[in-house]
This record gives sequence, C-alpha cells and structure tokens, in this order.
Amino acid sequence: MALPPVIIRMWGREPMPRRGPRPRLDLAAITTAAIEIADAEGLTGVSMAGVAARVGVATTALYRYIDSKEDLLIAMADAAAPDPPPPAGHWRDYLSEWTRTQRDFLLQHSWLLSITQLVPPLGPRRLLWLDRALAALDGTGLEDGEKINVASALTGYALTDAALTHGAGSPEYDKAGITGAQDYGEALAEVLDPATYPALSSAIGNGALTGAIGWVDDADFRFGLNLLLDGIEQLIARRAG
Repeated sequence: MALPPVIIRMWGREPMPRRGPRPRLDLAAITTAAIEIADAEGLTGVSMAGVAARVGVATTALYRYIDSKEDLLIAMADAAAPDPPPPAGHWRDYLSEWTRTQRDFLLQHSWLLSITQLVPPLGPRRLLWLDRALAALDGTGLEDGEKINVASALTGYALTDAALTHGAGSPEYDKAGITGAQDYGEALAEVLDPATYPALSSAIGNGALTGAIGWVDDADFRFGLNLLLDGIEQLIARRAG
C-alpha cells in the first residue's frame, strides 16, 4: 500500500539521499513553526509563505519538504498532540485523565477544532494515544475491536466538548445580551411554545439552567464523561459474567 508522502515523512521513513548536501530543514521544524503561527494568529495566519519566512527559507524551498498546505495541516494536527498520560492505575482513572487531557490540548490549540476529523489516526503521536488507551484496557476482557471503539467514543466526546466550550458565546449572542447559560435559558423561555416543545419548556421552566455561571462548567464535562465510563464499566462486567 502506497502511503501519502506526508505520512511517510511523519514517520521518518523517507529514504535519505546518499549524495548531495544534508537538508537544512526537516518536517518537525516546519510543523513547529506552523503551530507557533496557528497558536498566535489562528489558521488564517498559516500559509506556506509565512511558514517559509519563519524558518528562513524561500517558499519554493519549503515545497521540497512538504507538498501542499493540506499536507502541512495533516502534519500539524499530529505534531500538536502532547505525549499521552503515562500508563498508571485503574483503567477508569486512566481513561478519565486521557480524555480530559485530549479535551484540554484541543482548547489550548483551538485551531485544531477546524481541521481535526474523527478518522482513524495515521500519525505517530496520535497513534501513541490510541496505543495507551488500548493498553489501559488490557485485562478487562474486552475484545481488541471493542477497545478501539472505546477509544474512539472517548476521543469523540473530548472533541465535541472542546468544540462546544470554544464556540460558546458567539458574537451574535453577546450582542443580544446572552452571555451565559442562564441568559440562554431566559431567552428560550421567551420563544418556546409549550404545545410544540413540552419537555424542553418544562425543563427550562423548572430552572434547568438557572444559576449557571458562564457557558461551561467542569461538572458538565465530568457528568458526560462518567456516563461513558459507566457504560464501559457495564460492558466489562457483562464480559466478566
């Protein structure tokens, strides 16, 4: 199977030329520069010319190392991932930290939310995360395919929560004076028709969002995460039974 050139470079599998000068750059230096730009300016600030200037080469020279901006984004998404938490403790405690750490680094590099997709990872750093999740589930009785599905579900939750946290409080809402979940609930109370939305109207009327501070609460993240972990625990118990 012929892997895309950027994937081969990410794994350091590209054959080195036997003759000629040593390359001035490598993919790691290029992605580091691109990530620094994205962290400071967002993805709109990332261009092949801008990255080339940051690493001190001509734009045409950059194409010797990376074929396109699309390939650059693929490499950036993998390189931005930190090391996963070191394996330790009970699988539930580990996967709780594993999921929270994913959510946190997505928020630290919020531009990732624009390019991260729920597709099987191919880069070395993201596959290290998958490996650690599978290792945490050793001895639980789950099949290997089920372990991968567990990791995918938790990754999806981290991504969704990060996207909601980052996107909360759009400029349109700010203009309308909706600055948090409580304001949002008050706005809903004004527009909801109980005949059409009986359950939602009842929840809002009963104060489901009353007293909320801001848009996000860590307790909400823990609640959703524990729902997933409880389900995984029940699956493990069924396998043991």
